Amino acid sequence: MAESFESRLAQASQAITTLRNAVGKVIVGQTDVVSQVLWALVAGGHVLLEGAPGLGKTLLVRALSQSLDLRFSRIQFTPDLMPSDVVGTNVLVMDPSQRAAGSLFTVQKGPIFGQIVLADEINRATPKTQSALLEAMAEHAVTIAGTRYPLDEPFCVLATENPIEMEGTYPLPEAQLDRFLLKVVVPNPTEDELCEILVRTTGQPPPPPPQVLSREGVLLLRTMCRDVAVAEPLLRYAARLVRASDPTAKEAPEVAKKSLRFGAGVRGAQSMVLAAKAVALCEGRAHVSFADLSHVAKPALRHRMIRSFEGEADGITTDTVVDALLAHVPARPASVEAERTKYEARS
Repeated sequence: MAESFESRLAQASQAITTLRNAVGKVIVGQTDVVSQVLWALVAGGHVLLEGAPGLGKTLLVRALSQSLDLRFSRIQFTPDLMPSDVVGTNVLVMDPSQRAAGSLFTVQKGPIFGQIVLADEINRATPKTQSALLEAMAEHAVTIAGTRYPLDEPFCVLATENPIEMEGTYPLPEAQLDRFLLKVVVPNPTEDELCEILVRTTGQPPPPPPQVLSREGVLLLRTMCRDVAVAEPLLRYAARLVRASDPTAKEAPEVAKKSLRFGAGVRGAQSMVLAAKAVALCEGRAHVSFADLSHVAKPALRHRMIRSFEGEADGITTDTVVDALLAHVPARPASVEAERTKYEARS
């Protein structure tokens, strides 16, 4: 007898909890950060982790990869890194026997051919090298010397970056930022968390986290995430939030009109819905709620809005704009809210 969808939901939620606990054996605190990374993994998206050096961004990605039965690779981005160092290149065959068979060149695949790919300090590379990730992140394939090579699934890029104000960094192109499902801001640890970090890092190194989820398990979670239901009113709510981020739209809040040059686009709405589905799946629910969409709004939209000169001068962050959008845009359209008010008045 086939399992019910509710039973599979409960098993999926338990698997995600087990994975979260495994990562928690290495990472101190950062509960929200770990949860958001797991949302992206389940939803099939990529993550940009931003924070000052030393906050455990790279450690988090390593801990996640050790908890999964997936192939891990790391790319250390530097100013002299070339696109071929990321995707790979054709190399001349030196073996005479192979050359006699007509194979003058062979493909040397780059580190992008992993399944969990750590793009460490991605904003230290030039825009040309950053753009080498575009095809891989969007299409899960790369082109080398005119030949297209698909990447093994599941494929997930987890990039770390230092705040853009720090020296020696390059701003990520807007097209590159838009490929990330979520941008996760890694906060500084609390006093208690810092003390625990000192205990763990100044003594004997802790054991690696256990491997708790297989490749097939990750693919199953991604399939189930797509099956989570989203009612039309929630889709329209996500659409209204994204449309209100456009500073030229009449429904935009005043702070968006003053502090933004460009708002979020289609991928912003897609990211909100996919991340909200992942939140519901993590909690063992078969449907998305309005609270789920509000919960994922900041990580899904903060990197897709471009501030104006006035916004930068006034120090208005995109998180502030998202807060204004959530406060300004009603969950129900004005016409529906008016009918509901009339109904309640008659009752």
